Amino acid sequence: MPEHDPLTDERPSRSGADDRREAWRMGLSVSIATALYGISFGALSVAAGFTTVQSLVMSLLLFTGGSQYAIVGVVTTGGFTPASAVSAVASSSLLAMRHSLYGLQLAPILDLPGLRRLAAAQFTIDETAAVALAQPTRAAKRLGFWVTAVGVYLGWAAMTLVGALIGEQIPDPRVWGLDAAAAAAFLGLLWPRLRGREPIAIAIAAAVVALVLTPTTPAGIPVLVAAAVGLAIASIGEARRVNPRRRPRDRQTDRGMTR
Repeated sequence: MPEHDPLTDERPSRSGADDRREAWRMGLSVSIATALYGISFGALSVAAGFTTVQSLVMSLLLFTGGSQYAIVGVVTTGGFTPASAVSAVASSSLLAMRHSLYGLQLAPILDLPGLRRLAAAQFTIDETAAVALAQPTRAAKRLGFWVTAVGVYLGWAAMTLVGALIGEQIPDPRVWGLDAAAAAAFLGLLWPRLRGREPIAIAIAAAVVALVLTPTTPAGIPVLVAAAVGLAIASIGEARRVNPRRRPRDRQTDRGMTR
């Protein structure tokens, strides 16, 4: 029987080969599905006023769908104004904060030095984390991460370019509903994450705040305030989980035991 190689964390057996094939299969399928979203982003970005080059550079450098859709949504609503710029940067940064949590999980798995770690940080997104963490062995996790990273990065950029070129051929985006499609696309990314009462409550509270403020405040402000409300509610919920409030009966029991 082949022995386990502790240096590579691979077992040269049929099961090890199956793990690698599954990592390739999952990584490529996720890459293709994610890349297709790039077409809509490219078209929406051009419709919002970005050039084709700007849209492509955004996908190459920012490389996170949720944040990119948020930027396009804010600019579509408020145009290229200082308030919109601040709101776009703030909202995209808040959305990208979850990637730091993925990094904490993936760092010991990838175990990369120096510049390679910086490259991996650029590729640490929802899709790469999901594929990597779904694999059974460390070697398969690494393979799944890199297959997905390269596939999504190249596919997302290529389809952004295709979408932007298509968007340039549409004289009036409102005729095709592209002026409202950014919000719809972002909602499509958000919806699968609304699992459980707390995420749903946070989403409803943030939506209500944004709807109330939109008619009376400059573009971008409702997004920032809604995000702050969502973070506040999430922080309160987390504090209660860490330090649950004891019931009066529990406190009476504690006093009785100390007498």
